Amino acid sequence: MPRIHFGQWVESAVSWLQTHLNWLFDAISTVLTGAYDGVNAVLGASHPLLMAGILAVVAWYLRGLLAAVAAFAGLALIDSFEMWDEAMATLSLVLVASVITLLMAVPLGIWASRSRAVSGALRPVLDVMQTMPAFVYLIPGVMFFSIGPMPGLIATVVFSMPPGVRMTELGIRQVDGELVEAARAFGTTPRDTLTRVQLPLALPTIMAGVNQVIMLALSMVVIAGMAGAGGLGEAVYAAVTQVDIGGGVESGLAVVILAIYVDRMTGALNQRVSPLGRRALAKAAATARGAAYATVLRYRPGTAVATVGVVVLALVAGGMNMAGGGKETVAAGADIGHGKRIKLGYFPWDEAVATTYLWQNVLEDRGYKPDVKQLDPGPLYTSLAQGQMDVQFDSWLPTTHKRYWELYRDRLTDLGTWYGPTSLELTVPSYMKDVNSIDDLKGKGGQFGGKVVGIESSAGNMGMLNSKVLKEYGLDGEYKVVSSTTSTMLAELDRAYNKKQPIVVPLWSPHWAYAKYDLKKLKDPKGVWGSGEQIHTIGKKDFAEDFPKVADWMRKFTMSEKELASLEAELQNGGKGKEKESARRWLDAHPDMLDRLAPAGA
Repeated sequence: MPRIHFGQWVESAVSWLQTHLNWLFDAISTVLTGAYDGVNAVLGASHPLLMAGILAVVAWYLRGLLAAVAAFAGLALIDSFEMWDEAMATLSLVLVASVITLLMAVPLGIWASRSRAVSGALRPVLDVMQTMPAFVYLIPGVMFFSIGPMPGLIATVVFSMPPGVRMTELGIRQVDGELVEAARAFGTTPRDTLTRVQLPLALPTIMAGVNQVIMLALSMVVIAGMAGAGGLGEAVYAAVTQVDIGGGVESGLAVVILAIYVDRMTGALNQRVSPLGRRALAKAAATARGAAYATVLRYRPGTAVATVGVVVLALVAGGMNMAGGGKETVAAGADIGHGKRIKLGYFPWDEAVATTYLWQNVLEDRGYKPDVKQLDPGPLYTSLAQGQMDVQFDSWLPTTHKRYWELYRDRLTDLGTWYGPTSLELTVPSYMKDVNSIDDLKGKGGQFGGKVVGIESSAGNMGMLNSKVLKEYGLDGEYKVVSSTTSTMLAELDRAYNKKQPIVVPLWSPHWAYAKYDLKKLKDPKGVWGSGEQIHTIGKKDFAEDFPKVADWMRKFTMSEKELASLEAELQNGGKGKEKESARRWLDAHPDMLDRLAPAGA
């Protein structure tokens, strides 16, 4: 059968939409980003424990005192993890995405319940929306809206809509037909039949759909952290890519706490908004028997009492913010930046992490406000080309990142080389005495489990390894390149090295692993890897116009192998999550470095 180039058709369609409907995407982005920022500002404005108290009052109103105590304890635990801002960002994204989803899903469900033709047309569309891998939705999201909350918001709406539509349709169709006929027999209009008969009776099923929409939204928001959506998703993603077990457990537990809270509250909401739910709640309260303490735990305040509690806590939070508000102090050093924000992006390669956090400290000392965000190479280059990020320090050219540079070169600025030449290589531990070149891997696939433990599939050296290196040396049928992350590859190398097991990995120089382990670079007699590369600093197209002084600093930025190795070692010793503090210690230990990188003079 001839090859159907469906992917190319989709790319062409996306390109056409970007060219002709960019104004529409900008308008959507403005409205939805404004909604997200507004909700996030409200949730994140007060002291964490006061906001936890407000959410606990909501739990008390919906489920009782025991649920309120558990909710407050869980939210306080998130605050103790120092992830409160991330949790509120995630909750904001969930709320905004869920409201948008329900505003579309419920009317569609009502329409489908009243027309079998509409129901039949919607069914395959909803099937595709629900079964498509969630990660796929991020690709057009990033292309149309760049990185940040917007791709996650759009992807979340698409992914979570099907249950809202289906449960609304199901609930209305399940209403007893005789009741509907009776309403019509008494002259009730179709609109009144829907609003006064069908919807009230279908509300329990619809509320179950609402619960599913919100839970799917929460699961998708975490995935959207890969596209820079922020919140707990970004924390989980960073922990995974850096093999940060502690950070992964803490951020994962924060997601679990938030998910349980949202699930229990939306599940209980039916008892407050549905007539059938309120009747069942009143009947349960009237027939309840038990000890006094059980009665207290089951007690739920009325709407007026709960509202007063929320308002009082909100007023206290507002008063504390007004009393605690003050002027921010500028970081030490010459105030050249005057508080101007600059966005630094990086992917989890060691030299990228080291230089990014080094420059974060340098720019703060010069009066700027740098924002640091971790992304994969693809989204990072895309965001630079779209002007959503300002600069990144780890562009390997002309080979590793050739594809991204050729795709976006007209929308990027090359600020020059700060390190080079580098090298790409396959590497094995030195105890593999009989393997000294890539040729020596032939016939030894069984020793290595038939695999090369790789890094991110989007990395240029991975593409070269799959398309050129293995084929040139006749290894493509014997070895399979396993994609993972840089940190996962290094963790696997550490495990195999400690057990003296065979392992082959793609590495590059410079890299701190050569100092930590006794490794050897496999010779490349055919020269397939090519000559060494240069590491460039790449900015958005108008970077020099927006940050002329910083652009001048970065054009002159260089580091020796010794300096880079010592900086990377400091970050390794400092541990995960302490990169900025570790870079600060290194900068303080090299007092001449600040003036060398960012001279305060004209």
